[in-house]
Amino acid sequence: MYEFGFTRPTSVADAVAAMGEEDAQALGGGQTLIPTLKQRLAMPVTLVSLSGIAEMQGIQSGDGQLVIGGATRHADVAAGAGAYPALAALAGGIGDPAVRNRGTIGGSLANNDPAACYPAAALASGATIVTNLREIGADEYFQGMFTTALEDGEIITAVRFPLPEAANYQKFLQPASRFAMVGVFVAKFADGVRVAVTGASEEGVFRWGEAEAALSANFTADAISGLSVPADGMIGDIHGSKSYRAHLVGVMTKRAVEAAA
Repeated sequence: MYEFGFTRPTSVADAVAAMGEEDAQALGGGQTLIPTLKQRLAMPVTLVSLSGIAEMQGIQSGDGQLVIGGATRHADVAAGAGAYPALAALAGGIGDPAVRNRGTIGGSLANNDPAACYPAAALASGATIVTNLREIGADEYFQGMFTTALEDGEIITAVRFPLPEAANYQKFLQPASRFAMVGVFVAKFADGVRVAVTGASEEGVFRWGEAEAALSANFTADAISGLSVPADGMIGDIHGSKSYRAHLVGVMTKRAVEAAA
């Protein structure tokens, strides 16, 4: 590590002001940023902790949606998102207890790791990412591996999830990291089905349109028999080849549909 300043604002306005300083970096739960600092892959002058901002914490449900504060921890989502059981179960399967009790939903979505779980939930749900400046639909928010629509100094204050008729998340995890080698979130709404895949693609989280069309017509696992995603563009590494991950996308989607239905 190295010497840096640290500030813990108690309001979004104060956090935005602190982020306006030169080389300031927002700190959520620190599950990605702290290891990055230790490796000196990032060297901000000041860390702006978001953990003390009460208006960015908590979970509320009503009017067919679930609203989660950006600084809400994974463990709190797992315990408090009962109105959206698939999302609560997803949060309960992130990392280990230490990660779940420090990491935040806003931090995860801002980082947009290609194998993170929350991006799949947000994209499949058609969620809205609320910042201090605007509201961004999930389809516009995710723009590639570790890339989002967030501008410099923009803070995720909340995430709004429409509540589906049925949903499920299935994750084939890498046992050491507990990240998803492939994770699939399926959400069925009155106007159709959305399917989002994480952990598989070199471009990060993505929607599987062909499966969405088939499942919107017939919400059963049989509807996607014979469908597959191309191996080209999938991640290939020591844990699994491109073709293996492409195969897993189909397997995990079927499991998610069976569990949801």
